[in-house]
Amino acid sequence: MSKRRVVITGLGAVTPFGIGVDKFWNSLVEGKSGISVSELIDISKHVVKISGEVKNFNAEDYIDPKESKKMDRFIQFALVAADEAVKDAKLDEAKELDPYKIGVIVSSAAGGFRTFEDNHIRILEKGPNKCSPFTIPMMIVNMASGRISMKYGFKGLNKVVVSACATGTHSIGDAFRSIQYGDADIVLAGGCESTICDVGLGAFSSARTLSRRNDEPEKASRPWDVDRDGFVMSEGAGILVLEEYEHAKKRGAKIYAEIVGYGQTADAYDVVAPDPEGKGATHSMKFALEDAGLKPEDIQYINAHGTSTGLGDIAESKAIEGLFGDKVKNPNLMVSSTKSMHGHLLGATGAVECIACIKAINEHIVPPTINLDNQDAKVGNLDYVPHKARKADVHAALSNSFGFGGQNASIVIKEVK
Repeated sequence: MSKRRVVITGLGAVTPFGIGVDKFWNSLVEGKSGISVSELIDISKHVVKISGEVKNFNAEDYIDPKESKKMDRFIQFALVAADEAVKDAKLDEAKELDPYKIGVIVSSAAGGFRTFEDNHIRILEKGPNKCSPFTIPMMIVNMASGRISMKYGFKGLNKVVVSACATGTHSIGDAFRSIQYGDADIVLAGGCESTICDVGLGAFSSARTLSRRNDEPEKASRPWDVDRDGFVMSEGAGILVLEEYEHAKKRGAKIYAEIVGYGQTADAYDVVAPDPEGKGATHSMKFALEDAGLKPEDIQYINAHGTSTGLGDIAESKAIEGLFGDKVKNPNLMVSSTKSMHGHLLGATGAVECIACIKAINEHIVPPTINLDNQDAKVGNLDYVPHKARKADVHAALSNSFGFGGQNASIVIKEVK
């Protein structure tokens, strides 16, 4: 059986820049930072006092107030992003769609950290019987997908993928495969996250993975820079509508781009640190290219995982340079980390970065890596698009996501001809 083509027909995003794909993309092009001093929690006792928060978010502006109270913030983000994606794809207007052929794979790396923390405090103060009856459906990771399916009546495949920072990309990749092999005609796929709470910020801080540049929040995320000191925790959601090509054409859907390749590997090395030679990342990208039937020189842009961590940036740069060549051997390749602007959305990050790749193809603009003032000699000789966005014809792009535990995922996105 031949594999079916898979295209993207809808986009939705909630990011530290606000609600909507336009705010997200325009901020990237302008080189803005969404990082600031944390306001969701009392930071007085925290070592790390900065994050990428979705400011002034009021769930009741978008979701029925009675229902929103029964949802953790990560679920609320997912529903808001899904609503934008559904309307963008005009699924709300489409007729004669088979609900059993529409699926949802919208995942989270951590789920309801905030709900767990709030109810643990309540139990300690008032006893176990005072735990909210909605605790479980508010905190379990699969509930974002479940809630989306309930809202729209999508009755097809419904699951989540949990692979730390690779969660969003794995979710999109698995949705891609599901449509390729006929399990669904349409899948809403992506990630959502909200871990900015005492447990989330405290735990990552204790692991010494977060930047402590509290006095300059906007300059804290600085991938490949010699002065990088860790990533910045952020929150939000990114959701894409994936659709079988002929199905999309038949209903006259707007087509943004096509997903043509998906690769996934494991480092099998360490619970936190990447393989120092980037072997897992290399093979993840290699498998995605082979799946797409493309060569390294066919890719013009890579949205790197680029977290701004010491070891991670070096390992990924080795992998990219080893497979694609440096900017002398491959002068047409541009690599940037949009995390320099929006921070690390954990399980949602791969999804919003796939959206950045799609927009780069559509708008002929490559978003920059801001804060790259002094490139570390250890990260090779790649074109990291420092400081400012660049006009460029991008025909094919690759998005990388690498998670704690050594779980790697790469997606290849291509313009539709």
